[in-house]
Amino acid sequence: MASNDDILRALGRVEGRLTGIEDSVSHLREEVSDEKDNAHESRSVIHRRLDEQAKQIYHFDTTVAISAGVDAQIREEIKTLKETVEKNHEAVAPTLEEWKKMKTLGYGISGLIAFAGLTVGGMVAYASDGAVAALRHWLKIN
Repeated sequence: MASNDDILRALGRVEGRLTGIEDSVSHLREEVSDEKDNAHESRSVIHRRLDEQAKQIYHFDTTVAISAGVDAQIREEIKTLKETVEKNHEAVAPTLEEWKKMKTLGYGISGLIAFAGLTVGGMVAYASDGAVAALRHWLKIN
């Protein structure tokens, strides 16, 4: 049989091993705790980012909906303006045609007046010598 000293030595070795195991387990617990804290922080960052993304998507959806409404309203206004312009053009077209005719007639009359003025001027220039002689004779100026 084993003596008390052998038993105490064996118990000392077991106790030493248990102390080493306890230290290792304690160290592992600290590492696991640190990992859990890091994982929790990482998850909270991910959740914050997801919340921000959700807000941005909501804002984008709202912006797109508003833009679509404004676009539809602008299209309706453009359609109404186009119809109004076409109606006004149809109403004004006969008047514009009359103005074009009057303009053409005005050019013709201006041309006739200019031609008549040139003709009268030419006749006056041609007859000026005779007119001067007749005027001198009438006034009896030598």
